Amino acid sequence: MNAQVHVLDVVALTDDLPSSGLYRGQVGTVVEPLAPDVFEVEFSDISGRTYATLALHAQQLTALHHAPVPTA
Repeated sequence: MNAQVHVLDVVALTDDLPSSGLYRGQVGTVVEPLAPDVFEVEFSDISGRTYATLALHAQQLTALHHAPVPTA
């Protein structure tokens, strides 16, 4: 992931994690930093019910943006 990850960022998985029932492209929300470049991410269904919470490295995530991203 190129950008810094922050609490409440919406992210998508870049890897398949079949042992956790998660696959590339699934969308989650960063809920807590756990260590440098490690974050707790919560995955919820369309009704808001959490189906997985997992510690993930920043390189396993890509940020999703709902507005134009400012460029430097």
